[in-house]
Amino acid sequence: MRYSALSLLLNGLSGNRGWKPAWRTPAPKPRYDVVIVGGGGHGLATAYYLAKEYGVANVAVLEKGWLGSGNIGRNTTIIRSNYLLAGNNPFYELSMKLWEGLERDFNFNAMVSQRGVLNLFHSDAQRDAYTRRGNAMRLHGVDAELLDREAVRERLPFLDFDNARFPIKGGLLQPRGGTVRHDAVAWGYARGASARGVDIIPHCEVTGIRREGGRVTGVETTRGFIGAGKLALATAGNSSQTAGMAGLTLPIESHVLQAFVSEGLKPMIDTVITFGAGHFYVSQSDKGGLVFGGDIDGYNSYAQRGNLALVEHVAEAGVAMIPALSRLRILRSWGGIMDMSMDGSPIIDRTPLDNLYLNAGWCYGGFKATPASGLCFAHLIARGEPHETARAFRLDRFARGALIDEKGAGAQPNLH
Repeated sequence: MRYSALSLLLNGLSGNRGWKPAWRTPAPKPRYDVVIVGGGGHGLATAYYLAKEYGVANVAVLEKGWLGSGNIGRNTTIIRSNYLLAGNNPFYELSMKLWEGLERDFNFNAMVSQRGVLNLFHSDAQRDAYTRRGNAMRLHGVDAELLDREAVRERLPFLDFDNARFPIKGGLLQPRGGTVRHDAVAWGYARGASARGVDIIPHCEVTGIRREGGRVTGVETTRGFIGAGKLALATAGNSSQTAGMAGLTLPIESHVLQAFVSEGLKPMIDTVITFGAGHFYVSQSDKGGLVFGGDIDGYNSYAQRGNLALVEHVAEAGVAMIPALSRLRILRSWGGIMDMSMDGSPIIDRTPLDNLYLNAGWCYGGFKATPASGLCFAHLIARGEPHETARAFRLDRFARGALIDEKGAGAQPNLH
């Protein structure tokens, strides 16, 4: 069924009895050409582009929970491509371009809102760093505007410009950045992949990986053995665990990243704002709640929850930037499991096993990368070679010393 104003009208006249499930959930077949472990945004996007762009439809997506129960439903919905380094900048710009045409592409309202992303700076040195980043963005064809103090004040008068410790001196704006409804991304990709013949199988946890010599033959699951011509891992914070089933050790640590939403407000923040003197980012949802987050909790964990110390830390940064936030009530918080790589940049590559492919190490950047990640991973699986835009994201770069260290924090995953 194609969604349109006409289908909405006709179903409304018939009592909405004509709607069909958005995607199929069939029983698993004994064998597939490609099995994707992980039914989050990256796994579903990979399946969608495998079928749509490369004609590979005998694909299964295995998800241990319900669709969208992982990081795809546990983030702050921000999309942007304001990166500095050559490995990251073209990739995230590809993702931004895919976001811009995504709803028309898979015929689903993902609520893409390009309201802009503004990174504040608080010192002359930080201004110079943002100027360099903005210039690098413009050289790659990415939109960037450097705003002075008064230009920021005109847009966002509620910020604390005269904070004694963190005075706001301006900001770097990417007007095309913004937010997207995260659940709708999962639903849209699932619907598009299913319509093209992909089997989406929730509540099917992978418990082991069978291999013969240097090849994978399939996966053991809670619903029986499933054979695979090619096996693709897209399991985010659980990447180390799933790769370990195949005997691989990854340069990844798993950390909790908390996010929060406040009580609903009248329209207040019409863009995405990040605090330059600390790790804090905030936007306002269509329901009126302020959605915000900050640093990872800093210790290794597979739990989808965090601790109170980080709640206080994030709240302090938010109030330093916007004093009015001190009067808000936080309604709820949640946590996602971040697969923190050693340089803060992702991995899209083949593994030492012939037919095993890896998509991991997304750190803070997983949601915004969803379309490009899926397209590039699908290209790698279908063609056996990296997509041109993702060539820098090789697994062996850590052994070669070819790190893509965007933040300049070195090989310390808890700092990225």
